[in-house]
Amino acid sequence: MTKSVSISITSTTRRRKLSSGTIASYAQWYVNFRDPRTGRRVRRAFDRKKDAEAKRNELLLKFAEGDFTDERTAPTVGKAIDHWLTDKEGKVKDSTLKGYKVVANGALRGPLLVGSPQERADYTESGVAPKNARFIKLLGEIKLTDLTTAMIRVWHRTIIEQCGNYTANRAKSHLKSVLALAEEDFGIRAPSMPTGLTRARHKAKKVILTPEDIAKLIAAAKMDAEHGIYYAFPFLVGTRPSEQLGLLWSEVDFDKNVIRIRRIQERDGSLTEMTKTEAGTRDIPMGATLREMLLEWRLRCPRKGKELHRVFPGPGRLQEWPKLRIGGGGPLLYQNFRKRYWQPAFKKFGLSYVTPHSARHSFISTLQAQGIEIGLVAQIAGHANPTVTLGHYTQAVRGGAAAVDALERAYNPTGLTK
Repeated sequence: MTKSVSISITSTTRRRKLSSGTIASYAQWYVNFRDPRTGRRVRRAFDRKKDAEAKRNELLLKFAEGDFTDERTAPTVGKAIDHWLTDKEGKVKDSTLKGYKVVANGALRGPLLVGSPQERADYTESGVAPKNARFIKLLGEIKLTDLTTAMIRVWHRTIIEQCGNYTANRAKSHLKSVLALAEEDFGIRAPSMPTGLTRARHKAKKVILTPEDIAKLIAAAKMDAEHGIYYAFPFLVGTRPSEQLGLLWSEVDFDKNVIRIRRIQERDGSLTEMTKTEAGTRDIPMGATLREMLLEWRLRCPRKGKELHRVFPGPGRLQEWPKLRIGGGGPLLYQNFRKRYWQPAFKKFGLSYVTPHSARHSFISTLQAQGIEIGLVAQIAGHANPTVTLGHYTQAVRGGAAAVDALERAYNPTGLTK
């Protein structure tokens, strides 16, 4: 049962001596209540009765909805950003966290340097502003209790004008996460995100291969003992390139038929003992085709010394089979992976070129086209929220005729015609 709330309005006459010696009198109105969380008595002063009545009505509504926060102790957006960034530590890799900080501090907290992208980048790195620099205040100093949808709209428009659509929409995404965590941890209800915000110009969807094209590629890969596993793997498990190149044989479990994604390879070839995000740490089922290819590849795979280490290492120098390779077994850099293994395969088989990351799009889209529920697809793909899977990784892998055929089956399940 909700506890009743008592809010009273009282008044007094205040007097002040002016510089001329005259005593001026004026009315002061007070809204009196107890903080429902602490029980502490609170009093708010107003110069006009109607302002005091408006505040009372606002408090009654907040108390009824359980949404009261003492604005005097409420954190600012800047404090909420700090709290959000601290929460991300250890959950995302260092380079990802660094990217969060750049956007959150530069485009959310502010102040924002008015100038070219290079000038802003130099200022962010050095902290030294250019001569005659101008700055725009952003959201950092605003208290969460004062933040409104209108303020967010104005802020978003400012970032578009100064930094472009991409940065504005990325910053808005971070702001939503910041406010959601603040609502959860501080109990401060976040304002609604404004609708109808300017979006980036339409970008063409990533080109993805049809299931028939992928089947052709995998069939060819099975016959390509030295290179095939490199370009077939992401189509069969949906990994990011950094996850594929960072995979170790110790994470390939042939007994349980799973690929354990536990780390990534950075651009310089070093291994990071965590994935891009916390949800990226996952187990991916291994199908019969992939199992067969990996078992065969394990016999040929370059070793680190005498031990199997990386699943996708640098190749070393190949000798006549069955002699072992000379060298190899170390990290394979991403640019070498694309140049040596990825690009030649598409050229050789006459397929439309797609990037290694597009193989992940194909994997996710094909699973959904085959009727796999979105929650399971998100889990296999390493997405914390299925909304990401639906919003960014779903593309058509079949023609419109397939949709019409499905509609016909739904409306005419018995195959009867008039």
